Amino acid sequence: MSDSPTGQQLTLRHDEQTATVVELGGALREYTVGGRPVLDGFAADRRIAGARGQLLVPWPNRIGGGRYHWRGQDLQLPLTEPEHGNAIHGLLRWTSWQVLERDPHRILLAATVWPQPGYPFHLDVRAEYVLGADGLEVAVTAHNLGEETAPYGTGQHPYLTVGTDLVDEAVLGLPARRWLPTDAQGMPTGTEPVAGTPYDFRAPRTIGTQRLDTAFTELERDSAGLAVVRLAHPSGSHGVDLRLGEGVDYVQVYTGDTLPEAARRRGVAVEPMSCPPDAFRSGTALVELAPGARHTLRWGLQAWGTAG
Repeated sequence: MSDSPTGQQLTLRHDEQTATVVELGGALREYTVGGRPVLDGFAADRRIAGARGQLLVPWPNRIGGGRYHWRGQDLQLPLTEPEHGNAIHGLLRWTSWQVLERDPHRILLAATVWPQPGYPFHLDVRAEYVLGADGLEVAVTAHNLGEETAPYGTGQHPYLTVGTDLVDEAVLGLPARRWLPTDAQGMPTGTEPVAGTPYDFRAPRTIGTQRLDTAFTELERDSAGLAVVRLAHPSGSHGVDLRLGEGVDYVQVYTGDTLPEAARRRGVAVEPMSCPPDAFRSGTALVELAPGARHTLRWGLQAWGTAG
């Protein structure tokens, strides 16, 4: 039994890369390349704060009031963001995940979403982490074990760093054509083009003092079907690419302005998501996971360059 507040510390290695996944929530705690941190993670003896590295299942982001209507049922989820009256980031963040398979460079974890008040559906969820020549690859797959179609969405919450004291100096490139304005509760009010707004990062630029807790969509993809979010050091000497693959239609970018003072604006959360905030209520990009069906979300990280 581990004495860490996040349980077993499951370390993967490949060449100069090291990644650590924890038992609690299957979260990604750290990822380093050549000793350089790629993630603004957390120490083994610390609790998870700010959703760092957490898997967001069976919904990412927020559900307003935790209330939604699904196929004749009015359902109420626990309000896990009580200050705003929302249900946030799913049901598996604070549960133990079981190791199913483990190699030096790969691990497969599993957890169950049991039928419960507010979410009476039964899912088997697998999270696979693999280190290879192209960096870290992550796949999150849900399988509906129940007899009813389930509403479903997923995502993950890594914070990126390029070694600057604050994110203000970092350079962000984000290939998204639209952004989602929100109301005071954090719920989207629609989508708008990024062109001509402070939310246009298609041409990489310094973040500066801009505050972001913002979802983006209409991702521009390369010939391999990947959309690549790039965070670079202001010198241009090094950085990290976050690759958005299968199942990722939205990405949330958060500059950490509401975190406790010591952690504020220290890393940029770039969160791959299958759907936008409040999808259980709006239905936008919501997966209708039929009995026996599976859904997979894939994303990855690749560090580049050399820090001076």
